[in-house]
Amino acid sequence: ATLATISSQAVTPASPAIAATSASTADAKVTDRVYIEVKGLVDPGEDPVYATPKRLVIGLFGEDAPQAVGILKQLVSKQGLPADCKPKETRTLQREQLEANKVYNSCVESVEKGVNYDLSTVWRIDKDNRIDVGSIQGKYIARIPPTFAESNSGLKHDAPGVVSVRRGNDGGFGFTIYPGGGDPSLLNEEHVVVGRVLEGMEYVKAMNQLPVVQSSSVGYSKALAGGGKAKTAPSRACRYGSSELYCNELKPLKKLQISATGSL
Repeated sequence: ATLATISSQAVTPASPAIAATSASTADAKVTDRVYIEVKGLVDPGEDPVYATPKRLVIGLFGEDAPQAVGILKQLVSKQGLPADCKPKETRTLQREQLEANKVYNSCVESVEKGVNYDLSTVWRIDKDNRIDVGSIQGKYIARIPPTFAESNSGLKHDAPGVVSVRRGNDGGFGFTIYPGGGDPSLLNEEHVVVGRVLEGMEYVKAMNQLPVVQSSSVGYSKALAGGGKAKTAPSRACRYGSSELYCNELKPLKKLQISATGSL
């Protein structure tokens, strides 16, 4: 080969696939900034009785994950994300059927109001591995969750504070913050990276250290590591108050509630 040919080959840009897999969240373009305020965290020296909600600012990667980012932007808005009610469930026991009817009727009455993160919770903290945010409450539990349909953009959980959503529709309405320190391979496999925490990492670190429900008789944390069962929202059984121990596994001992959200 001539020198010219060698030179031209040397400067041939990498294929899009290679470029994507080597992308860093530090270099990803932040297209939108949103915030959540968490009630229940206390600064050092702050009186817990008068503790103010703590704000996390999240930068969203709208070019890398446009569909998922579009959904999250609606979930932090006052109008919320439009979502239909799930079909009324048929239960065997009469008291359970009455409860199912009540949940369904309440949903139908308020279906014109979109779903948002108001009064949702930080419901699971798997130290160093994941912090699951946005477990919706009350009238929203009977809504059909969105489907995060995007394939992996190539971005990985490569730094503390990376934010992602579980691909598909079985992860509920919530999202996950990677606190750093643990093996992110499962998250990289099953989640789509949508952003990163820009402000408030001290509160991510604080949440990561909080005590959680841990039952030695339940191998739930092992199930999380094994994949398949690591959803980003409680199962329907858990939402209906099941006595199953795994429903509370890794739940913070102190309630952490989302008191406000919005776009910046």
